[in-house]
Amino acid sequence: MPIVRMSSKGQLVIPKEIRDKLKLIPKKPVIVEMKKDHAVVKPIPDLRKILRGALKGKSSMNRDLIREHRLEVRHDGKLPV
Repeated sequence: MPIVRMSSKGQLVIPKEIRDKLKLIPKKPVIVEMKKDHAVVKPIPDLRKILRGALKGKSSMNRDLIREHRLEVRHDGKLPV
């Protein structure tokens, strides 16, 4: 278990082996929270990777709105069918 010291500014250096395991990247924010009597450091999940493909195959809202608008216009008789 590595032991680190806190600087006078309250900064800690997370050992490389732990940074590698947590896949921490410089300047990328992390979550630091209290759990009972200790702190837990967690990487913020990459939402782009989590949500990638979530809407695949779903209908486009723009396409649906355009289709709905055209149907309304045709129904009103303003455009030839």
